[in-house]
Amino acid sequence: MVFVMIKLARYFRPFLFVILACITLLAVQAFADLSLPNLMSRIVNEGVIQGERSLIINIGLQMIGLTVLGASCVITVGLLASRMSAKLAQNIRGDLFRKVTSFSGYEFDKFSSASLITRTTNDITQIQSVMVFIMRMVFYAPIMGTGGVVLALSKSRSMSWIIALTVVLLLCTMILSAVIVMPRFKVIQSLLDRLNLVTRENLTGLMVTRAYNAQEFEEERFDKVNAELANNNLFINRTMAFMMPFMMFVMNGVMLLIIWIGSHQIAQMNMQVGDMMAFMQYTMQIAMSFMFLAMLFIMLPRASVSAKRIAEVLDTDLSVCDPDNPIPFTDSKGHIEFENVSFRFPGAEEDTLHNISFTAEPGKVTAIIGPTGSGKSTVMGLVPRFYDVTSGRILIDGIDIRSITQHDLRDKIGFISQKSILFSGTVQSNLKYGNDNASDDVMIKSAEIAQAEQFISEREDGYDSAVSQGGGNLSGGQKQRISIARALVKSSPVCIFDDSFSALDFKTDSMLRKSIRENIKDTTIIIVAQRIGTIMDADSIIVLDEGRIAGRGTHAQLMQTCTIYSDIAKSQM
Repeated sequence: MVFVMIKLARYFRPFLFVILACITLLAVQAFADLSLPNLMSRIVNEGVIQGERSLIINIGLQMIGLTVLGASCVITVGLLASRMSAKLAQNIRGDLFRKVTSFSGYEFDKFSSASLITRTTNDITQIQSVMVFIMRMVFYAPIMGTGGVVLALSKSRSMSWIIALTVVLLLCTMILSAVIVMPRFKVIQSLLDRLNLVTRENLTGLMVTRAYNAQEFEEERFDKVNAELANNNLFINRTMAFMMPFMMFVMNGVMLLIIWIGSHQIAQMNMQVGDMMAFMQYTMQIAMSFMFLAMLFIMLPRASVSAKRIAEVLDTDLSVCDPDNPIPFTDSKGHIEFENVSFRFPGAEEDTLHNISFTAEPGKVTAIIGPTGSGKSTVMGLVPRFYDVTSGRILIDGIDIRSITQHDLRDKIGFISQKSILFSGTVQSNLKYGNDNASDDVMIKSAEIAQAEQFISEREDGYDSAVSQGGGNLSGGQKQRISIARALVKSSPVCIFDDSFSALDFKTDSMLRKSIRENIKDTTIIIVAQRIGTIMDADSIIVLDEGRIAGRGTHAQLMQTCTIYSDIAKSQM
């Protein structure tokens, strides 16, 4: 935990003043709490036994004042600790989110989406909870325990062994419990990842589950991981449940021991009644300090695991990074060139792409087609640097894309992914997602080119119509057309269509391609498609097969020279 907290130390620096203020207030609270038994001892020894009524009233008022002072410190520390821990969690969560958004495909393959969600939510909540407890209790416990030992010894040195016995018993209990439950806490966070994954898959594929009557199978998957998580939590809670009764047993046993031994010393005139009562309270305060530490041992193992998981994400080295001295990339024509590009997915034994070389020119349409799994989408993912090439290079306007910042590069690319992704909001907010400054005229024109304007205008609120999460209230074709319009609103010199016409009917597909050709003149257009009809009018067609270029040319040329292309064409036409 200490090593992990050192990694997260930068998050505590802005709160050093708050931490020092809390420690000061806790010291004042501990002074007030430690003074009360001593005052009570004086009341018994000097007031009750000697009958000094004025002394009892005077000391009683002092005790009330100290109680109010301690309560004020408790309230103030609670407020400061809550605000600091919430702000700390906000800062960590913000950095974690920014780190995740900078991940390339390799990092997302390393950390699953379910795990990243758990780390961003549950793990940070564990850190926040333990920080509140540390600020309110853990800083207070050592001050209280140390002061209690000193004051208890001032009342009776002969019974100091009772304090030592109490501390040893409590420490053994805490250490034994921590050793038992720490491995379980590590398992729990992994099981939370798994539970999150199964739940997300079930919710995302709910229609498929129902269509195949696989509800019982999914319930069994969920019940299996849920039961495993529940069993681990039950084991931990049972272990921790043993601690509190045992500690109460120790404390009550210690009280009886003090009364028994103290009564003999009082009878021998070696101790006063008030001193015995004060010694008893100081011992209880020392025991309570260790109970606070015991509660920390309950929370700390899980928080330690969570902190380590957060640090793993924050310390991850990015595989796709901006260059130290980036080349300015303000004015781009959109000329793209692949030079002997090969690519291998991390952990794979063989290259997925082999020596890919082609050129995509402004004002022309370059199409890529091939059998399923031939690497078409992989080629498109290399252009915006979702992954970096293994060998070779990709040039835009003669500049290696690795010499340009990711922001500048992607700012020049309009990308329509294979899966249409829309965000909750409105149609307008989705269309202007990549260009907030776009005018309404540009937005409407882009929707017209994408053949989306008609169905948008037919909706009750038009461009202000609500879009649910993931575009769930739209059909597949409508989502694709809005995705295409969103890329057109961006007005980039390069526009990549990664199989983004698949959900369109042939008529809409034809009208859309015709509209793009008529209205977008100087843009470099790259289309990945499965349908021959989508790409047959392209200026250049590249045929991929098992990660290699199997042919290139126009539709007429490839029908004569490329067997793979002609087979695809014949099967569809």
